[in-house]
Amino acid sequence: MTHITIEYMIMIPILIMQIFIFPFAATIIMNTWTDSRRTLELQEIAGHLGSSMQQLYYTINHASISSGSLTAQPDTPSFIDGYSYNVTLFDATTSASVKIMNITVNLVGAHNEASSLITLGENVAWPGNLTFTSYKISVINATKTAGNIWLSFNGGN
Repeated sequence: MTHITIEYMIMIPILIMQIFIFPFAATIIMNTWTDSRRTLELQEIAGHLGSSMQQLYYTINHASISSGSLTAQPDTPSFIDGYSYNVTLFDATTSASVKIMNITVNLVGAHNEASSLITLGENVAWPGNLTFTSYKISVINATKTAGNIWLSFNGGN
């Protein structure tokens, strides 16, 4: 009979610990997975916006186009898991012949963030360090006048 008592003395505390540890471990694993998935989605959005803006710039920068404008409608979701996101344009670095735009995308109310750097020519401009909320971004504009190219976002619904 002493063997049964020793087994109960060892096993009951371990079983009680598992009742508390398993849900805690499952919550940590699911939160990590959710954060990783959101960050990947933000990286995809930042890359897509950067690629679209860079394509517009290089298309309108062609020597055969003296002036005009181009638009692109980014195919990005309005919300990620119920969170809206902000897109911020920063002037990362400026040298004599190149400008680098940093597109930063972060979730409103969460700690996820991703960014994308795009290289543009010296004749590009955008409205400073600007932040746009996702539901307001519907069109990316590129306007060329007198050899200068202006990149901007237009709002929508």
